[in-house]
Amino acid sequence: MISAGRSVLKLEDTIVAISSAPGRGAVALVRLSGPDAFKIAAKHLGLWPPESRVTHLCDVFDGDQRLDQALITLFPGPNSFTGDDTVEFSTHGGYLIPSTIVAALISSGARQASAGEFTRRAVLNGKLDILQAEAIGDLIDAQSHVMQRTALDQLDGGLSRRLLSLRNDLIGLEALIAYDVDFPEEDDGPIPRERIDQAVEGITSSLEALLATASAGEVIRDGAIVVIAGPPNVGKSSLFNALLGRSRAIVTEIPGTTRDALEAVIDTGKWPLRLVDTAGLRETKDRIERLGIEVSERYLAGAHVVLACAEDSSSLEGTISLVSHNSTAPILAVRTKADLVSTGDHYTLSEDVISVSAETGSGLQELLAAIDDSLDTRHGEIVPDLPVLTRARHSKAIRTAHSELEGFKQAWREEKLPATIAAVHLRTAVYALEELIGAVEVEDVLDRVFSSFCVGK
Repeated sequence: MISAGRSVLKLEDTIVAISSAPGRGAVALVRLSGPDAFKIAAKHLGLWPPESRVTHLCDVFDGDQRLDQALITLFPGPNSFTGDDTVEFSTHGGYLIPSTIVAALISSGARQASAGEFTRRAVLNGKLDILQAEAIGDLIDAQSHVMQRTALDQLDGGLSRRLLSLRNDLIGLEALIAYDVDFPEEDDGPIPRERIDQAVEGITSSLEALLATASAGEVIRDGAIVVIAGPPNVGKSSLFNALLGRSRAIVTEIPGTTRDALEAVIDTGKWPLRLVDTAGLRETKDRIERLGIEVSERYLAGAHVVLACAEDSSSLEGTISLVSHNSTAPILAVRTKADLVSTGDHYTLSEDVISVSAETGSGLQELLAAIDDSLDTRHGEIVPDLPVLTRARHSKAIRTAHSELEGFKQAWREEKLPATIAAVHLRTAVYALEELIGAVEVEDVLDRVFSSFCVGK
């Protein structure tokens, strides 16, 4: 497992932090963990809990001063989250009470925990691997149901097990090469080249299947950018508000009301969507409106899906043409203000045009379904329980392993290098997977992983 040799965070320290969000609330959580956790906690409890893993009501003191009446739970190591002895204080909420308890515990020998240090200790003590630790951060930051499910699957070890299986397959392939080199005259004869070829192809296919999830994983993690675009005063902001379910954008009959991009996240249950209301696209001499249009064009360039909006069928074609100059994303043609559409115009609409009304709500579900379908086509459908690569670090490691395997395949089939030299590619691929999981010493990886964690987790 990972060594803490280069880390400035000492495992022999007992650490403490408030693990709940700051602010006014009913309950706060103070976590104390480390070799001296029980010894330090005992100095501040009026009654020592008689049982572990059972919550007990205890008075908490700082000398003779009672700080709070809290619920105390003991978690003896190694069967705790961090692997060390841990004490959790469920105190009354607010700023003062948990802060004074932390200060008292620090005065008795604990140290203020750094960001992510509890989870980091869980990794260093072998309770979690790095992928599971990342999943905890993703679970905390999740803004959609699909991100929640993906993070829980990763926390359960789904991706880790898949990568460990691939690592074992690569090591098995290394063993075949070594056997063929070291024991070429054994009774069984040399290893059939077809067997090695099949093993290489199987591992390559598995790595490619994982890489294929990276695009979906990026959208799951960050949300799909869905830009509402079109000329001024065609109902873009009204559509934005209707999809959001509340009034966020200012809506008036004056063209050019929206001068900047407004962004909000909605959860359709399938893909998380970062819905963006943009300034109307048109030629203008107004300097401020021009700046807003430039912002719109930047969002269009980075969009995953664009909703090209217009009031009637005759102007939709022009809107789509205008949008396509600024975006390579799939474009959905949206006829807004369907409640005002004339009968004649209604029948001229193409089947590919989605007709919606922000006023009545008609067509909104069809529009959301069309957005989901477009994302499915572009990024692949989300398959429950299938491991997904959600971070650039994941994709980089898998690409490295895949590239090394391709290097081995070429050297093996062309027989330009001795098998022992070609097998170096396999060892590098194994190392890439081990670094991803955290089975090798990579302190810089730990620093990057936990730099975004909150204190107390």
